[in-house]
Amino acid sequence: MPYRLMSKILADFQKFLISGKHALLENARFYAYWVNSFISFSRPFPDLSFQAKMDKFTHNLQVEKTADWKIKQAERAIKLYLNDFLNSPTTDFHSGSPEINLDLEEAQIIGRLQEAIRLKHYAYSTERSYMDWANRFFYYLTKIKTKNISSATLDASDIRDYLTHLAVKQGVSSSTQNQAFNALLFLFRNVFEKEVNGLDKTVRAKRGPKLPVVLTVDEVKELFQQVEGDNLLILHLLYGAGLRLMEAARLRIKDIDFDNNLIFVRGGKQDKDRATILPLSVKESLKKHLEKTEELHNKDLEAGHGEVYLPDALEKKFPNAAREWGWQYVFPARTLSVDPRSGKVRRHHLHSTSIQKTMKNTVRKAGLLKHATVHTLRHSFATHLLMNGVNIREIQELLGHKHIETTMIYTHVIRNISNAPQSPLDILYTKQP
Repeated sequence: MPYRLMSKILADFQKFLISGKHALLENARFYAYWVNSFISFSRPFPDLSFQAKMDKFTHNLQVEKTADWKIKQAERAIKLYLNDFLNSPTTDFHSGSPEINLDLEEAQIIGRLQEAIRLKHYAYSTERSYMDWANRFFYYLTKIKTKNISSATLDASDIRDYLTHLAVKQGVSSSTQNQAFNALLFLFRNVFEKEVNGLDKTVRAKRGPKLPVVLTVDEVKELFQQVEGDNLLILHLLYGAGLRLMEAARLRIKDIDFDNNLIFVRGGKQDKDRATILPLSVKESLKKHLEKTEELHNKDLEAGHGEVYLPDALEKKFPNAAREWGWQYVFPARTLSVDPRSGKVRRHHLHSTSIQKTMKNTVRKAGLLKHATVHTLRHSFATHLLMNGVNIREIQELLGHKHIETTMIYTHVIRNISNAPQSPLDILYTKQP
């Protein structure tokens, strides 16, 4: 990821943070920002001790209504810079420290972007993606267009030029270009408070019509014979309920209705809720799996943990809910980890890459030549329902599609499977003389 921190000292500080695993890659620039802010703030107080400067600095952040987690991040960044990076005691800090020139405008924009994303409760993966695209966009503006970063000077033409650059110079796919567009649209609307118009002249990456990869019923059976245990249970739910990858990973205990054979998907794509099928064939194995999960949760509680991530609004409204059994993930991670947003030690859900690796290895073991991914199971779910006579509208509801046209793609798959015309070569050899 390109960073526009102009000071070599701060650039080296970021490398130190990342290489020493003191901070995540996406947080390193903010650590440097806090160090620069503290040094600038401290210059008028050369005679104060370090602790006095820190007290005034944190008090000023509180007056500005800075979030508590940001204040803690600032304190940690400054101490890491002085104690570890400069290898000097905090008491030796004074106003004569090396001059640091940070591109504050860009850093502040990125900071406001992160705040806007979290205010709307977007997923952490979306946050990282949007911030990465903003960094790439700024890099393009400064390195290629040689334009200064300023919320006052940036406009729709900059987005148009960058999207065209992605399509023409970098040859990205249409989905990648659309992802960049969505990120920059969010930046302009929610940070710059500008509407983006006049993008009709943008060169768009083209994507032709694509049919989804679908497994046959026999191929699905062969796939499931190559896996067992919890991994098999996950693949069963992906196929049997038509779940997306992250919908399965983020599934909570309370959203499984054993009595009515339903799975409730909360906050799916476009933040929509829906109900889908709980396959009868997985009920017993799922109950046994949840018994083991509950034992793990109880051990976490005994160790002083047992808290799970909740969206901000829920966490504030129900402060004790994060430890309740119903809110725990159906497929928890094997180890505890530090929440990158709050800094709390929690047991997150099973990582998406773990599920993807399971699927990849299982496809290889089954000897399938099709490019089958986790999402292929969802495609197969919809196609096989259609083949069994389920109404297209009902499938639309189960999949959570906003438009029926999206679901109609599976009718084309069935048409290709069931109504394929006889090859003229076969007619040639079967024709009676």
